[in-house]
Amino acid sequence: MQSNADIEKAIRDYLPEVIHMSLSTSINNMPWTSEVHYAFDNDLNLYFISKSSTRHGFEIMANPNVSGTVVKQHELGQKPKGVYFEGTAEALSEINEQGIAYQTYNKRFKTDWPWIDKETKLPDGHRIYKIIISEYYVFDKEKYYLPWIQSQD
Repeated sequence: MQSNADIEKAIRDYLPEVIHMSLSTSINNMPWTSEVHYAFDNDLNLYFISKSSTRHGFEIMANPNVSGTVVKQHELGQKPKGVYFEGTAEALSEINEQGIAYQTYNKRFKTDWPWIDKETKLPDGHRIYKIIISEYYVFDKEKYYLPWIQSQD
């Protein structure tokens, strides 16, 4: 049995190794999964950029409950490993160059601030979404569960 500290360390070690996640949303009992690039902060909140007019953006507005996986591709015969999560997502309305959402995403992807600033002001522009995690799971030889104490900014 892994301790919570060991599971958290496994998550913190694994997330920097993968730049995309599978994000699952649902509305009217119809699930949807999409791939997005993500960043994460010290509290293990996840951030991604997308338009609100995408199916996952539209569904998050109607139902903020999401789940997802962060998994590296592996070859046949290799042991799979991954991080799974559940939480709530929201499109952030206040984005600034010094804010944690932009700083976190920019640190990982070197995003151009004028582009983000312009896009987030357009009616159908890109938004920065934040996922506040309620539970993390690590899949390795076994599946380990970590109820996550979420922080609110």
